Amino acid sequence: MTQTMDAAALALGPLDVAARLLCAMFIGLVVGAEREYTHRPAGMRTHMLVALGACIVMMTSQMIFAQYRPYGATPDPARLSAQVITGIGFLGAGTILREGVSVKGLTTAASLWMTACMGVAAGGGYYLVALAGFVSALITLVLFEWIQKIIVKGRYSLYDFNLTCENAVAIMELIRRLADEQRALITRIHIQGRKGDKPEIRFRANFSGANSLDRVQNFFSVLQQNEQVIYVTLDRQWI
Repeated sequence: MTQTMDAAALALGPLDVAARLLCAMFIGLVVGAEREYTHRPAGMRTHMLVALGACIVMMTSQMIFAQYRPYGATPDPARLSAQVITGIGFLGAGTILREGVSVKGLTTAASLWMTACMGVAAGGGYYLVALAGFVSALITLVLFEWIQKIIVKGRYSLYDFNLTCENAVAIMELIRRLADEQRALITRIHIQGRKGDKPEIRFRANFSGANSLDRVQNFFSVLQQNEQVIYVTLDRQWI
């Protein structure tokens, strides 16, 4: 008798299904709109589909439990939703891009994962949890982005460059010119290369002040596109 009552409590009517889907859709819409407004790879439709998919999976899990519980079966309603949280990582990985010195898309990947979590909560009927997570996500994406810009603006960043080139003299002249243009302080210059080998140049560039990441990007792009440079890499450090 108790098992039958528990299963009946998990049975979903049309209004329950509609309410949960609308809640998930709203969460995905707003979070996706913020991402699309900032020109990120995943926008409104992607976030809405993630939230709706997670919601549907959670409702399906509950319906399976409600359907088979009276017959003595013990399906786990959380099993399918757990796979959603794991599987969304593959979708998030597609939004992560490396462009020169910067890696973009990490926040969008995290927002997709967070949207899936909120969709699961909405699908389970936990509206308070879903909406609390929604408000927390918006605060993180909007307010803390502004705070992060204030904190990072005055930070002092170091970049260690390592490149192989055809002509060390010409590249050193290029590095000095770029340092003047991009307001970078070049230190720890080390040039090595045996007779017959391609010269290797290692140096550290200090960037400070506003738009430091843009200046590093420009610095790196010019080196990368130069015909004398075979390849160039860098490591980023914060102080």
